[in-house]
Amino acid sequence: MFLARSLIKMSSPNPLLRLEQRAAEADQIIDYLKQQVQLLKEKASVQASVREEKRLAVENAKLKNDIEELRKQLLAKEKSKGVRDVPMPSGDTGADVCLKPTPPKSSDAPPSVSPPAAAQSPPPKDEPKKKKPEKKGGEKAEKKQAAPSQEDAKVDVSRLDLRVGCIITAEKHPDADSLYVEQVDVGEAAPRTVVSGLVKHIPLEQMQNRMAVLLCNLKPAKMRGVVSQAMVMCASSPDKVEILDPPSGSVPGDRVGVQGFPGEPDKELNPKKKVWEQVQPDLRTDDRCVATYKGAAFEVAGKGVCKAQTMSNSGIK
Repeated sequence: MFLARSLIKMSSPNPLLRLEQRAAEADQIIDYLKQQVQLLKEKASVQASVREEKRLAVENAKLKNDIEELRKQLLAKEKSKGVRDVPMPSGDTGADVCLKPTPPKSSDAPPSVSPPAAAQSPPPKDEPKKKKPEKKGGEKAEKKQAAPSQEDAKVDVSRLDLRVGCIITAEKHPDADSLYVEQVDVGEAAPRTVVSGLVKHIPLEQMQNRMAVLLCNLKPAKMRGVVSQAMVMCASSPDKVEILDPPSGSVPGDRVGVQGFPGEPDKELNPKKKVWEQVQPDLRTDDRCVATYKGAAFEVAGKGVCKAQTMSNSGIK
């Protein structure tokens, strides 16, 4: 009888042993989960640092653009006051140049220092004489520029500086509900600011970190207070708009060309010559959604053609 009971005890599982095994397994699972949580924290930290770097790059680009805009405004004001091609010195020479045309100060100067007064009095008389030759030189320069423009009468897609770009970030324009303000890498030292009227056609999340085709030599234009330095090229109809996609493998700064239309693009399109307005009507997607000019495809050399996602036989602008 005793032997039978001992055999039954040995054959039946011990609850305490099973609990200990489960506890050990639970400890292992907890350790594994802790490791996974630590890995996720490290990954999130890396992603946050990358986002911070992108944000700082965008802020630096905006500051650079603001400084350039202020410099242009200052030069424009100086020109409106009769000061031409004056550099931006760090000392007091800029103030001296602005003071030269003012006769009252030259008349007040003799009692204290006579030689500077004599030096200040001639410039107002000489300035008109200096301006006249500058105008003549300007007229000659304009004539010289007019001659090549007549020789370069060909207006085609090769005049456009089309490049592959990456839209790093996009946000809604603070003063316009239909506009996005984007920071776009086009292969230059700093991103360009681009303003696009795409809010009604493309969701904001689809504007982030995506490749596109950019027209980069339009004259910069201010749109509701923000200077736009390029244009995102899109297949367009009255009801729908799609951003053109460059071929896979493209990188920011790749030139987008059209076979049969060689040549270097203008440094900046002159709005008065209306090159863009003449070229744009011949820009269309074909029946395979490939972007074309007069039937010839937009392409990145060695990588492929540029296309819309679904829009065939549509205009491009």
